[in-house]
Amino acid sequence: MQGMMMNMPLSIIEILRYGAEAHPAGEIVSVRTEGDLHRQSYRQTFARVGQLAHGLASIGIEQGDRVATLAWNGYRHFELYYGISGMGAVCHTINPRLSAEQMLYIIGHAGDKALFIDMTFVPLIEALANHLPEGLKLVVMTDRAHMPESAVDLLCYEELLAGQSETFDWPELPEDTAAALCYTSGTTGNPKGALYSHRSTVLHAMYLAITISRSLYEGARVLPVVPMFHVNSWGLPYATPLVGASLIMPGAKLDGSSLFDLMEAEHVTASWGVPTVWLGLRAEMEARSAKPSALDQVVIGGSAAPRAMIEFFENQGVDVCHAWGMTEMSPVGTHGQLSAPMKELPFEEQMALKSKQGRRVFGVELKIVGEDGSRQPHDGTSIGELYVRGNTIISGYFNNEDASKAAMDAEGWFGTGDVASIDPDGFLYIQDRSKDLIKSGGEWISSIDLENIAMAHPKVANCAVIAIPHPKWDERPLIVVVPKDEDDKPGLEDIHALMEPHLAKWQFPDDIAYSSELPLTATGKVSKLTLRDQFSDFRWPDAG
Repeated sequence: MQGMMMNMPLSIIEILRYGAEAHPAGEIVSVRTEGDLHRQSYRQTFARVGQLAHGLASIGIEQGDRVATLAWNGYRHFELYYGISGMGAVCHTINPRLSAEQMLYIIGHAGDKALFIDMTFVPLIEALANHLPEGLKLVVMTDRAHMPESAVDLLCYEELLAGQSETFDWPELPEDTAAALCYTSGTTGNPKGALYSHRSTVLHAMYLAITISRSLYEGARVLPVVPMFHVNSWGLPYATPLVGASLIMPGAKLDGSSLFDLMEAEHVTASWGVPTVWLGLRAEMEARSAKPSALDQVVIGGSAAPRAMIEFFENQGVDVCHAWGMTEMSPVGTHGQLSAPMKELPFEEQMALKSKQGRRVFGVELKIVGEDGSRQPHDGTSIGELYVRGNTIISGYFNNEDASKAAMDAEGWFGTGDVASIDPDGFLYIQDRSKDLIKSGGEWISSIDLENIAMAHPKVANCAVIAIPHPKWDERPLIVVVPKDEDDKPGLEDIHALMEPHLAKWQFPDDIAYSSELPLTATGKVSKLTLRDQFSDFRWPDAG
């Protein structure tokens, strides 16, 4: 027997329509590439999105077309999120930190019909102009007064909107209609595309709203440091108008000082981003001996957050929500919000829980699979590859049959490539990426464990641990340290002393190297691949 309920398709544009009607005080504050600060309510935004949809149609964009963006976090990028998907096209966000080769590949692979770019990226596109697909329309996200001179044919964003009606006959689309496209950073092989639907995107926004409510509530002021070109800014542009939170968009200025000033000026209550961002803000907070006065929560994801970082913010009165996910998961899969009983635990026990990657969000299921293919118990000690499934997780990669087959198991679960354990309370602990584990004498060493402990050393600004081949032990760990002071570097014995209470001596790194900075991937994570290349000639002192 079926229920007797209406079946209305979930639609992204309805999120913004609701935000404009139910939360008129909600706003988008943007640091613009033009150099000023711009404010706009959700109601004004919904009207401009209607104009944008007409403008997209005027340049030939139709349902199913892919429309790319190359832009920072700002209100125009937000408008494109809704205008493109609302009319039935697909918003394809491009990471500007990709190599030229990767960028050209994904523009071609996606079959983009138009590319919207912030002024910052005009020189980049001019350099690629001769290699772009024929007929690709280029639109600069500014007004006529700020349009750059160029030999390339460029359209003006504000002129697309000028004179257009603020109302648009938004089509009623099947909820599984493609809405957004985001490619992985392509650390191995060509980037692969995750194609999100209206249904998956709306559900993901709802999951965030009910799960990370300390960030997302009416009147909150949320600063997404995670870029809109990376997995839809972790879903924040969709979740915030749904709950009535305002968005504070930082544009291109993501250094610690700029973030601190913007947070203070705009009374930011929550901010989301990767660990490298919080290193910069932490240094600024230490320099000023203060925190942004309204800041109540930071959500940390993208890679494991060191316990020392979590404890720093918690000691400053800022709640840390340690989350985990992937591009292929929309992306949030777990959250670090503690339950009410857990909040009554001693500080040390709370920090131990927050150092893990948290518990699953509603709608996401997790399983651990051992090397023999058997499902492992959630006992906190059994480890294996982490597999996931749910309504916000891909069933395959866009136009890539081989990669799709390799990613999914026989039961239809997606293989994450992470090695993990899950404890009886449901807390996920990522041991490492499978390719970053260190196999020494037949035993596994987690590079994440070593890094998290070393980051607590007062002389360490940042660090990474990589596997180096060893003639006797197969592989041994090398720790690469960015010292806080070039004239006062921590020694290997200092790192060992810090690790001694927590690890067996055979797990300690065998040597230490120093660097002024660590290489980052296009999404702001430490690139272990690049580090391994940089140290490919390294030889152990005792290896001859």
